[in-house]
Amino acid sequence: MGLADYFALDEHDTDVRTEVLAGVTTFLTMSYIVVVNPAILSEAIQIDGISPDRTFQMIAVVTLIAAATATFVMAVYANRPFAQAPGLGLNAFFAFTVVIGLGIPWQTALAAVVVEGFIFIALTAVGAREYIIRLFPEPVKLAVGAGIGLFLAIIGLEEMRVVVGDPATFITFSPVFASDPIAILSVVGLFLTLALYARNVPGSIIIGIVATSLAGYAAKALGYAAYSADTAADVYGVTMAAPMSLAPDAPVVYDAASYNIAPLAGAFITGLQDVQGVSFALIVFTFFFVDFFDTAGTLTGVGQVAGFLDEDGNLPDMDKPLMADAIGTTVGGMLGTSTVTTYIESATGVEEGGRTGLTALVVAILFVASLAVVPLAVAVPTYASHLVLVVVGIIMLANVSEIAWDDITYTVPAALTILVMPFTFSIAYGLAAGIVSYPVVKAAVGEADEVHAGQWVLAALFVLYFFVRTGGILSAAV
Repeated sequence: MGLADYFALDEHDTDVRTEVLAGVTTFLTMSYIVVVNPAILSEAIQIDGISPDRTFQMIAVVTLIAAATATFVMAVYANRPFAQAPGLGLNAFFAFTVVIGLGIPWQTALAAVVVEGFIFIALTAVGAREYIIRLFPEPVKLAVGAGIGLFLAIIGLEEMRVVVGDPATFITFSPVFASDPIAILSVVGLFLTLALYARNVPGSIIIGIVATSLAGYAAKALGYAAYSADTAADVYGVTMAAPMSLAPDAPVVYDAASYNIAPLAGAFITGLQDVQGVSFALIVFTFFFVDFFDTAGTLTGVGQVAGFLDEDGNLPDMDKPLMADAIGTTVGGMLGTSTVTTYIESATGVEEGGRTGLTALVVAILFVASLAVVPLAVAVPTYASHLVLVVVGIIMLANVSEIAWDDITYTVPAALTILVMPFTFSIAYGLAAGIVSYPVVKAAVGEADEVHAGQWVLAALFVLYFFVRTGGILSAAV
């Protein structure tokens, strides 16, 4: 059986070339995680007798293995073009809130991730996760794609250094735009990519990434430097995001010791021996809740872009990609990384035509190949890969046309879902806004009988989650 038959390419109206191109696109867009994840986790994971540099390298190796494993399961079991890796936000919560903030040993935090993964596997096996996701109100399902689009766009614009942090307005147009080569190159690359996409040029997204990357390397060779973030902060009072270089340094070739992940792999077992009931349960609950709804939102939003959703806004056979996510989280925790989740950057591969697990298989293979030279993936500057998020964000805004804006019971939850996602940098929080508001608005207009009992329960669970997450309950329990 060939690739075309195994992945049913004809049935999905695609071919090997398109799927490979889509896989490469997705990988290039999300490859930053190979460096960002260990940069975050190494702040919290400190192993006796092992230097911080080697710890960083081990986490990078674990990140690649976990991402490759989870994405491979997505490819061969779920046959969906979704890629997976340790999730941003969840890794920050792991490092800065649980370990550093609450003083929980990192081994115990990993144990919480593994427990969460096993809960996911059990719930997915009995169909509970899919059932809960089907309870999402229709306006929320229809709005997720646009919300993710805005979320992607703001991430991309920040990495391109078109927008920066501001103490007065929180975010503003970069006051040093015209003197910052990164910002200029990013915008030129963005318009090049948009022009190619508008002309239906095959591989337009990859062309945009590669062209912008090469321009960045050329500019660096000519002696241009990015505008200093420190200077910007001193002179303009703004906060500028990384990267601080037009092109990354040469990839680091790790020695053999870097691939010995024994000090990390299995550390969760030690963590299970140091569990304090209430605090551990609350940490598991928080990991579980955010990952559950992040994954649900990503699968629904990207599935909408790919045309996978049925007439009720549901993703058919959702249990399979959910199981891939559950296995990825469990394996990741066992190896030594925070929660693995489905990446919204998968939308870039979908926009390039990826429709089957072959796209995910290509991503998994590239993650494995990156093990040879870690981190090979960062040869692409993040501003070059992230400009694609703006392109995809623009495209995903088309999803708002499916929402019945003349119905207030659709308008309120849909609008809140779309607005809250980018403003809180969280898919889960956007879903929360839509899910909580839906039964409230329905009841207000006298249509409470149209609200499923499970939707009231979901709304109540979100209220409970925010009470636990922001009410100081976690700190009090430790």
